[in-house]
Amino acid sequence: MEHDGRKTCMLKASMLLLLLSLSTKPVKATVSNNNPCHFPAVFNFGDSNSDTGGLAAAFGQAPPPNGETFFHRPAGRYSDGRLVIDFMVQSLGLPYLSAYLDALGSNFTHGANFATGGSTIRPQNTTRHQSGLSPISLNVQSYQFNDFYVRTQIIRKDEVFFKELVPDPEAFSRGLYAFDIGQNDLTGGLFLNLTVDQVKASIPDILGQFQAVVKDVHDKGGRFFWIHNTGPIGCLPYVLEHLPINEGQMDKNGCAKPFNELAQFFNQKLKDLVNQLLEELPEAMITYVDIYKARYALISQAHAHGFEHPLRVCCGYGQKYNYNIHVGCGGRVSDNGMEIFVGSCKDPSVMIMWDGIHYTEAANKWVFDQIVNGSYSDSLVSLLMACHRK
Repeated sequence: MEHDGRKTCMLKASMLLLLLSLSTKPVKATVSNNNPCHFPAVFNFGDSNSDTGGLAAAFGQAPPPNGETFFHRPAGRYSDGRLVIDFMVQSLGLPYLSAYLDALGSNFTHGANFATGGSTIRPQNTTRHQSGLSPISLNVQSYQFNDFYVRTQIIRKDEVFFKELVPDPEAFSRGLYAFDIGQNDLTGGLFLNLTVDQVKASIPDILGQFQAVVKDVHDKGGRFFWIHNTGPIGCLPYVLEHLPINEGQMDKNGCAKPFNELAQFFNQKLKDLVNQLLEELPEAMITYVDIYKARYALISQAHAHGFEHPLRVCCGYGQKYNYNIHVGCGGRVSDNGMEIFVGSCKDPSVMIMWDGIHYTEAANKWVFDQIVNGSYSDSLVSLLMACHRK
């Protein structure tokens, strides 16, 4: 009996050691439960829909009246105020994300934003001056993240002052990785006079490069992913003005059906890829968020939600949509010998479109309120439960 008791004690000790050793292994997406997630950091990749200062740091600040509603000054965002990513990190109890490219006043303790306005998934063969697209495509953002990942480890080990400004090592395995990119791959192709079918043909290659970046982040310990699909590009005034189509191709809300169908085709392929990644990466939790559906719901039901003129631009000048491709928000135009500043509308809080390309803070807040609880997630996973695998 005494011998059996010793064996039992030794077995219990062995089990305890095994449990302790498992606790030091890489973080896995946990089985769904009722405990809200704690994300110590957010790392964001994307274009101007989630850029909090990257393009401004690289190519110059967005001029006034950008930022006027919330920040009361230009703040690196192409909107009158906050973006969906701002509301996301705020709801997680984290500060707004500093842009990786911004060297002034940045604090990366709770993550970093690698997004820049005009970014595409696939590298472009044109300059920013020629196409308006950013040279900082998703693969470049991935290189920046890799450098950030390595250098923060060095800084935390060797630096006294700067280590307080970078994430803890566990932030990379427990943080949330957000992606909001793809819109410019579609519109960029259309602006190069490619047909809708030709742009569709490029989507497998585009998503192949997206897949490579997600897997690279996973290889470095990332486990929790929050992926937005692309919005209804056929409702954006800059697309409607650049790429005029006949009345028969417009839907009842005034949006261009062929371009929205292109976005939906891209989104379906992205959703298929997410499902594939969930099979290939069993330790990962990937939430696919239908931004298209949320934004189109807002546009198509604008008045019911307290908004006016869903396709009219707040900060613009002239033309059908109060948008002029030659004079942007914050620019100046000569009208009958008088110089006119292109400023914002009287009340941005009732407008959806900010400058013809981007959305107002009010629209961004409305969209965030719809997606945060999981209503527009493929697996009905809310933001606060995005570390749990269904």
